[in-house]
Amino acid sequence: MKKRKTTRKKRKTRKKNNQKRRIPFFNLGMVALALILAGLILASYITYLDTEIRNRFNGKRWSLPAVVYARPLELFPGLTFTPGMLERELQLAGYRKENRVTASGGYSRHGATFDIFTRDFHYSSGLEKSKHFIVSFSGDTIRELNATAGSHAPISLVRIDPARIGSFHPQDNEDRIVLTRTDLPSLLVKTLISVEDRRFYSHIGISPIGILRALYADVKAGSTVQGGSTLTQQLVKNLFLTRARTLRRKINEAVMAILLERHYSKNEILTAYANEIFLGQDGNRAIHGFGLASQFYFRRNIKDLTPDQIAILVGMVKGPSYYDPRRHPKNCLRRRKVVLDVMLADGLINKSTYTQAVSTPLIQSGAVQSGFNRFPAFLDLVRRRLQQHYKEEDLTSNGLKILTTLDPQVQWQVEKQLDDGIATLERIHHRSHIEGAVVVTNRENADILALAGGREALNSGFNRALDAKRSMGSLIKPAIYLAALTHGYTLTSPLEDTAVSVPVKSGHPWRPQNFDRREHGSVPLYLALAHSYNLATVHLGLAIGLKTAIQAARDLGLPGTFKAYPSFLLGAASPSPLDVAQMYQTLATGGFYVPERAIDSVLSADNKVIKRYGLSVQQRFPPEAVYLLNCALQHVVREGTARALSSYLPAPYQVAGKTGTSDDLRDSWFAGFTGDKLAVVWLGRDDNKPTRMTGATGAMVIWGRIMRELHPQSLDLIPPPGIEWAYQDGERLPYFTGDLSTKQSSESQHSDSPEIQKSFHDLFQSVRNLFHR
Repeated sequence: MKKRKTTRKKRKTRKKNNQKRRIPFFNLGMVALALILAGLILASYITYLDTEIRNRFNGKRWSLPAVVYARPLELFPGLTFTPGMLERELQLAGYRKENRVTASGGYSRHGATFDIFTRDFHYSSGLEKSKHFIVSFSGDTIRELNATAGSHAPISLVRIDPARIGSFHPQDNEDRIVLTRTDLPSLLVKTLISVEDRRFYSHIGISPIGILRALYADVKAGSTVQGGSTLTQQLVKNLFLTRARTLRRKINEAVMAILLERHYSKNEILTAYANEIFLGQDGNRAIHGFGLASQFYFRRNIKDLTPDQIAILVGMVKGPSYYDPRRHPKNCLRRRKVVLDVMLADGLINKSTYTQAVSTPLIQSGAVQSGFNRFPAFLDLVRRRLQQHYKEEDLTSNGLKILTTLDPQVQWQVEKQLDDGIATLERIHHRSHIEGAVVVTNRENADILALAGGREALNSGFNRALDAKRSMGSLIKPAIYLAALTHGYTLTSPLEDTAVSVPVKSGHPWRPQNFDRREHGSVPLYLALAHSYNLATVHLGLAIGLKTAIQAARDLGLPGTFKAYPSFLLGAASPSPLDVAQMYQTLATGGFYVPERAIDSVLSADNKVIKRYGLSVQQRFPPEAVYLLNCALQHVVREGTARALSSYLPAPYQVAGKTGTSDDLRDSWFAGFTGDKLAVVWLGRDDNKPTRMTGATGAMVIWGRIMRELHPQSLDLIPPPGIEWAYQDGERLPYFTGDLSTKQSSESQHSDSPEIQKSFHDLFQSVRNLFHR
């Protein structure tokens, strides 16, 4: 029995020992399997991170906004331009004011003399290198331009690089100037590495020694002098990760930093960091990279930064808001000194440079006005024109350069006179909530020089210049009269300004009236237009045919489809101010249709020309007929509904124009052109309630105020071949050659010479004008 029990015990002991031996083997297998799975997961995750890094770095790293520029400013001796105008435009273009100009992008002013150093700029014609020159004024005129070097030789023409007036951003609203490695100044690079990552060129992406060294330096200095993270880690955090202070994020940051270093060179990483780093905020626009920060804070290209300015930018890496030189100058100065101390200790600058840099005061140059769209209404037009040829992604991510036709000098006057003028009119007419829109173009080539979509110039809301479709009233009449002149009428053809009743299929007959509720009998065509007689216009339009009148308006450039209703003859069409400007542009260019142009050219991010927007000219009307009409439009200003314009542009200025007023005084219009400019002004209320203003008492006032400040050229119409002149009732008028044959006999019966007739006519007009002021 004992033997059996002993054997049984041995078997149990042996079984337990076997189980003890088997359990460790089983656990090791599980651990090994878990490690393999964890390794696979980790390898997959690292592969995922690696793929994400390479995709971002091998592809397009940043979405670069399209940058929009105004026209370049061309200066030459004899140009009418004031010192104040020049300085304001230099400020808009981001030039910095200095006591002594030593680098591009700077200027100094001593009374009426400017020392200017322009910047390199790529136009569609190629790179234009910077120039250093002197501008001297005599009153309101440029007296001379001279080079600064050598013999101070005179210069006939100089072009100042255009102002950056806006950008088309992606949704993240980041902005940057992308630099290459060679663009980065050596002192900036060395200072950045000394302050942020001393072992940058030797570590593998992370630096334990660097962390310990930074901790020691911070304790010794009593403040944060050096960063613990490497530049590579900071770049990874900015490009790929959030700012959450979690263990997972820190692990991801370390792994991705090592992977980044494995695939890319130190110079590639450093350049990406210099372009990515966040360095401030400009409203909704985020300032990224040292290139844009240099322009934004100092109005300098990065290559022109001084040691103290480099110290400020490097110091701001630690906290862009806290060390902002404009908002927190004391914090900025303290941080600057810390960085300058490092630069001196590491031998990056000598003692003399250090002393000068530490004692240099912060220069408050003001923010560069080139960020978020200084002229939103004009930029809205540019964007719409671009969207006809480019996708939205092209405009917000490919870094296009858009060179436009905007003239800041004209735009500023438009904005000021529109707002101030409407405020004055509201007081005079006891009205409120009056709005307006203005379009100004170059008379010869249809370049849009300025555009205002409302009184609040910086408001990017409803753009009335493009989207306010309002009844144009008598602005349509020149189209009807031009059609008549091309169908056998002359300026002295008699028109009946008498009551007219036009049957209407679905209601009572249409019975239009003159504005003064009177009939004027038989009047010559040019006076019917000058005084904007409705009844005479309706008779004329019905005589030539509604379809003929409508086609003339369309040929002038008025867009849309119009039904042949008699009310069209008195302005039932509802175009935008920009549409009206296009219509009158064809008159201003002598019958040649020239599409309005807001864009000159488009360049790629590497300054290659993508598209040029050249002139397109198409003859739509005989020059002789347009010449006769434009002479009649001069009579509108000289003796008709726009005669009060003489108080803004007195003799010898000649202007052609037309007033327009819609029913119940809801819309007030004026369109006109001088020798060099065309402008259209609309006034009205957004709720379409009456303004109590006619075209002459509202829009024409704003038009006159604008032109008075722009000092336009007088409109001296040059008659084309095929024009002859004769007097009619003391008025010297042009005719088509051959149309005078029926008048010559009656002309010969006049006993008075043409000169005497003209003298009596001028005296009569002078007396008449006294009673119409």
